[in-house]
Amino acid sequence: QVQLVESGGGLVQAGGSLRLSCAASGRTFSRYTLAWFRQAPGKERDFVATISWTGSNTAYADSVKGRFTISRDSANNTVYLQMNSLKPEDTAVYYCAADRKYGLRSPKRWGEYAYWGQGTQVTVSS
Repeated sequence: QVQLVESGGGLVQAGGSLRLSCAASGRTFSRYTLAWFRQAPGKERDFVATISWTGSNTAYADSVKGRFTISRDSANNTVYLQMNSLKPEDTAVYYCAADRKYGLRSPKRWGEYAYWGQGTQVTVSS
């Protein structure tokens, strides 16, 4: 069992930056694929970024490529999402997710992840 806790959300102006963190406990997640998803009010939960257990493979949604960076610190059981050049349309609750079935693959559907955090709100004002 893995427990995930996100932090780092908040209110920021358009063009600003935030760094989200997701700390894991329960089991080491060195072999887990990790991902970030987001959900805006009235919308489905959308893929944002994923990183393989080695950290060598990453994938991003087209809407965030070049602005967001996912990284992991396996020694500290933490995954990060650095978000730059934020836009109002990035406003959402951001969730981290984990699963250990995928090796070096980059799954992008929320149903492919077994473990989820409670989410952290990101609001970008125009």
